[in-house]
Amino acid sequence: MTFTKPVLGFAAFSGTGKTTLLEKLIPLLTAQGIRIGMIKHAHHEFDIDKPGKDSYRLRKAGAQQMLIASSRRQALMTETAAPHEPRLDELVLRLDLDNTDLVLVEGFRHVPFPRIELHRRVLDKPLLYTNDPGIIAVASDHPSDCRGLPSLDINDTAAIAAFIVIWLDATTH
Repeated sequence: MTFTKPVLGFAAFSGTGKTTLLEKLIPLLTAQGIRIGMIKHAHHEFDIDKPGKDSYRLRKAGAQQMLIASSRRQALMTETAAPHEPRLDELVLRLDLDNTDLVLVEGFRHVPFPRIELHRRVLDKPLLYTNDPGIIAVASDHPSDCRGLPSLDINDTAAIAAFIVIWLDATTH
Protein backbone atom coordinates (compact mmCIF):
# COMPACT_ATOMS: atom_id res chain seq x y z
CA MET A 1 0.00 0.00 0.00
CA THR A 2 1.43 3.40 -0.95
CA PHE A 3 0.54 6.75 0.56
CA THR A 4 1.28 10.35 -0.37
CA LYS A 5 2.66 10.99 3.13
CA PRO A 6 4.73 8.70 5.36
CA VAL A 7 2.49 6.37 7.37
CA LEU A 8 3.84 4.42 10.33
CA GLY A 9 1.82 2.06 12.47
CA PHE A 10 2.13 0.31 15.79
CA ALA A 11 1.21 -3.37 15.94
CA ALA A 12 0.63 -5.17 19.21
CA PHE A 13 -1.76 -7.31 21.12
CA SER A 14 -4.31 -5.59 23.35
CA GLY A 15 -2.85 -4.52 26.69
CA THR A 16 0.66 -3.90 25.35
CA GLY A 17 0.41 -0.14 25.80
CA LYS A 18 0.08 1.25 22.28
CA THR A 19 -1.89 4.33 23.31
CA THR A 20 0.29 4.98 26.35
CA LEU A 21 3.43 4.85 24.22
CA LEU A 22 1.88 7.13 21.58
CA GLU A 23 0.94 9.65 24.28
CA LYS A 24 4.63 9.87 25.16
CA LEU A 25 5.96 9.70 21.59
CA ILE A 26 3.80 12.37 19.99
CA PRO A 27 5.11 15.27 22.14
CA LEU A 28 8.71 14.18 21.42
CA LEU A 29 8.04 14.14 17.69
CA THR A 30 6.09 17.41 17.61
CA ALA A 31 8.88 19.09 19.62
CA GLN A 32 11.09 18.37 16.60
CA GLY A 33 8.66 20.14 14.30
CA ILE A 34 6.99 17.00 12.94
CA ARG A 35 3.28 17.57 12.30
CA ILE A 36 1.42 14.40 13.27
CA GLY A 37 -1.82 13.04 11.88
CA MET A 38 -3.27 10.16 13.89
CA ILE A 39 -5.59 7.31 12.91
CA LYS A 40 -6.88 4.81 15.45
CA HIS A 41 -8.92 1.77 14.54
CA ALA A 42 -11.77 0.87 16.88
CA HIS A 43 -13.15 -2.67 16.97
CA HIS A 44 -16.52 -1.58 18.31
CA GLU A 45 -19.21 1.01 17.82
CA PHE A 46 -18.19 4.34 19.25
CA ASP A 47 -19.61 7.83 19.45
CA ILE A 48 -17.85 11.14 19.99
CA ASP A 49 -21.14 13.00 20.14
CA LYS A 50 -23.09 13.36 23.34
CA PRO A 51 -26.83 12.64 23.39
CA GLY A 52 -28.77 15.87 23.53
CA LYS A 53 -26.13 17.99 21.74
CA ASP A 54 -27.22 19.63 18.49
CA SER A 55 -24.73 17.68 16.36
CA TYR A 56 -25.90 14.38 17.88
CA ARG A 57 -29.55 15.24 17.28
CA LEU A 58 -28.94 16.24 13.66
CA ARG A 59 -26.89 13.11 12.92
CA LYS A 60 -29.52 10.90 14.53
CA ALA A 61 -32.15 12.72 12.44
CA GLY A 62 -30.45 11.32 9.33
CA ALA A 63 -27.49 13.50 8.33
CA GLN A 64 -24.99 11.11 6.70
CA GLN A 65 -22.14 13.50 7.46
CA MET A 66 -21.92 15.86 10.39
CA LEU A 67 -19.10 18.42 10.49
CA ILE A 68 -18.72 20.37 13.71
CA ALA A 69 -16.34 23.32 13.59
CA SER A 70 -15.17 26.01 15.97
CA SER A 71 -12.23 28.40 15.99
CA ARG A 72 -10.17 25.70 17.75
CA ARG A 73 -11.18 22.34 16.24
CA GLN A 74 -13.21 20.45 13.69
CA ALA A 75 -14.74 16.99 13.78
CA LEU A 76 -16.35 15.11 10.91
CA MET A 77 -18.62 12.19 11.71
CA THR A 78 -19.73 10.03 8.81
CA GLU A 79 -22.40 7.36 9.00
CA THR A 80 -21.87 4.33 6.78
CA ALA A 81 -24.93 2.95 5.01
CA ALA A 82 -23.75 -0.63 5.30
CA PRO A 83 -21.30 -1.40 8.13
CA HIS A 84 -17.89 -2.38 6.80
CA GLU A 85 -14.32 -2.22 8.00
CA PRO A 86 -12.72 1.10 7.10
CA ARG A 87 -9.83 1.10 4.64
CA LEU A 88 -6.64 2.71 5.87
CA ASP A 89 -5.84 4.33 2.52
CA GLU A 90 -9.25 6.03 2.47
CA LEU A 91 -8.85 7.25 6.05
CA VAL A 92 -5.41 8.71 5.35
CA LEU A 93 -6.89 10.75 2.49
CA ARG A 94 -9.46 12.25 4.90
CA LEU A 95 -6.67 13.89 6.90
CA ASP A 96 -5.40 17.39 6.09
CA LEU A 97 -2.24 16.05 4.46
CA ASP A 98 -1.00 19.54 3.53
CA ASN A 99 -0.48 20.13 7.25
CA THR A 100 0.87 16.69 8.10
CA ASP A 101 4.41 15.33 7.95
CA LEU A 102 3.74 11.88 9.39
CA VAL A 103 0.62 9.79 9.89
CA LEU A 104 0.76 7.50 12.92
CA VAL A 105 -1.64 4.57 13.02
CA GLU A 106 -2.83 2.47 15.93
CA GLY A 107 -4.38 -0.72 14.65
CA PHE A 108 -4.90 -2.00 11.09
CA ARG A 109 -2.48 -4.83 11.90
CA HIS A 110 -3.54 -6.86 8.84
CA VAL A 111 -2.91 -4.07 6.31
CA PRO A 112 0.51 -4.04 4.62
CA PHE A 113 2.32 -0.83 5.62
CA PRO A 114 5.36 -0.05 7.83
CA ARG A 115 4.83 -0.75 11.52
CA ILE A 116 6.76 -0.99 14.75
CA GLU A 117 5.81 -4.04 16.75
CA LEU A 118 5.31 -3.54 20.49
CA HIS A 119 5.80 -6.61 22.67
CA ARG A 120 5.67 -7.25 26.41
CA ARG A 121 6.81 -10.59 27.76
CA VAL A 122 4.27 -10.56 30.62
CA LEU A 123 1.40 -10.90 28.10
CA ASP A 124 2.83 -14.23 26.91
CA LYS A 125 1.92 -13.55 23.27
CA PRO A 126 3.97 -14.51 20.21
CA LEU A 127 6.08 -11.99 18.35
CA LEU A 128 4.28 -10.76 15.22
CA TYR A 129 7.24 -9.84 13.02
CA THR A 130 7.93 -13.44 12.05
CA ASN A 131 4.73 -13.52 9.98
CA ASP A 132 4.46 -9.82 9.11
CA PRO A 133 6.79 -8.31 6.50
CA GLY A 134 5.44 -4.81 7.28
CA ILE A 135 7.16 -4.72 10.66
CA ILE A 136 10.32 -2.60 10.45
CA ALA A 137 11.39 -2.76 14.12
CA VAL A 138 10.45 -4.44 17.39
CA ALA A 139 10.12 -2.49 20.65
CA SER A 140 9.98 -4.86 23.61
CA ASP A 141 10.70 -5.11 27.31
CA HIS A 142 13.23 -7.90 26.76
CA PRO A 143 16.09 -8.35 24.31
CA SER A 144 15.20 -10.60 21.43
CA ASP A 145 16.68 -11.81 18.19
CA CYS A 146 14.68 -9.91 15.60
CA ARG A 147 16.30 -11.46 12.52
CA GLY A 148 18.00 -8.30 11.38
CA LEU A 149 15.26 -5.88 12.44
CA PRO A 150 16.15 -3.06 14.83
CA SER A 151 15.39 -4.02 18.43
CA LEU A 152 14.21 -1.14 20.62
CA ASP A 153 13.49 -0.85 24.33
CA ILE A 154 9.74 -0.29 24.68
CA ASN A 155 10.41 1.73 27.85
CA ASP A 156 12.88 4.10 26.13
CA THR A 157 10.49 6.49 24.40
CA ALA A 158 13.30 8.84 23.36
CA ALA A 159 15.08 6.01 21.51
CA ILE A 160 11.85 5.02 19.74
CA ALA A 161 11.28 8.67 18.76
CA ALA A 162 14.85 8.88 17.43
CA PHE A 163 14.28 5.73 15.37
CA ILE A 164 11.09 7.25 13.92
CA VAL A 165 12.87 10.51 13.03
CA ILE A 166 15.62 8.58 11.21
CA TRP A 167 13.02 6.42 9.44
CA LEU A 168 10.99 9.49 8.46
CA ASP A 169 14.07 11.24 7.10
CA ALA A 170 15.02 8.16 5.06
CA THR A 171 11.45 7.83 3.79
CA THR A 172 11.10 11.45 2.67
CA HIS A 173 14.57 11.92 1.13
